[in-house]
Amino acid sequence: MAETFKVACIQNCAENDLERNLEETTKLTRAAENAGAQLICLPEYFAFMAPSDQELLRVAPTEDAHPALSVFKDLARELHVWILLGSLAIRVPSGRVNNRSYLIDSDGRVAAGYNKIHLFDVTLKGGESYSESSAVEPGSQAVVAQTPWGKLGMSICYDVRFAYLYRLLAQSGASFLTVPAAFTRTTGQAHWHVLVRARAIETGSFVFAPAQCGRRSWGRATFGHSLIVDPWGTILAEGAESPGFIVADIDPSRVEDARQMIPALNHDRPLRSPG
Repeated sequence: MAETFKVACIQNCAENDLERNLEETTKLTRAAENAGAQLICLPEYFAFMAPSDQELLRVAPTEDAHPALSVFKDLARELHVWILLGSLAIRVPSGRVNNRSYLIDSDGRVAAGYNKIHLFDVTLKGGESYSESSAVEPGSQAVVAQTPWGKLGMSICYDVRFAYLYRLLAQSGASFLTVPAAFTRTTGQAHWHVLVRARAIETGSFVFAPAQCGRRSWGRATFGHSLIVDPWGTILAEGAESPGFIVADIDPSRVEDARQMIPALNHDRPLRSPG
């Protein structure tokens, strides 16, 4: 049985200032490690939040040139911790970007990468509108990575609304699910807690959900409230609406306990489409 460990979720308010964002998140990562965290998770776009698709496409580097990836690989090696980079904008040959999450091991190597599958193309009441697909090329591959404590299934933000992805990850062996996010304040207030807890409950998994917080200089507001949730849906730790980090002790044996009590992952039934 895997040993217990401590996980941390970092919360920041990234602007379009890479150097400042990296300085802040590096300090928070060091503080989380000092608090005993062995797996440290950062939010979606923690290193750079662009005010427009045009700026995102103009400045996004390729993977081998991204400063954040280099900085955090070195930091993981120095601190001897695992780090989830919630996501970075990575330029791809099509001219667009992937919204890509990285899991870095304690030797500073990339253990896994995941490209966000479901893109946030929505129009909310009051004129709030987002079109992620204007700049982002979607992924198509679910990813489960091996860690010292068990298997970890990766996702990003809007993915959390697509329950089938998490069911697939859990049925592929994942005990832990990551949901790094930059949820809008509007949708976060309405749905964030319910969605994150639901993904934990229906899969019997721990969910680690680091989130962006605060309002940017150009007006975009993100909800914050990073969450660490256990397989029974209990919130173990929650952030507020300002930068910082949360930590919780994780006992992997609780995954098997929850799945034995409610073995829903084994109860799939074939369905016909409605006539």
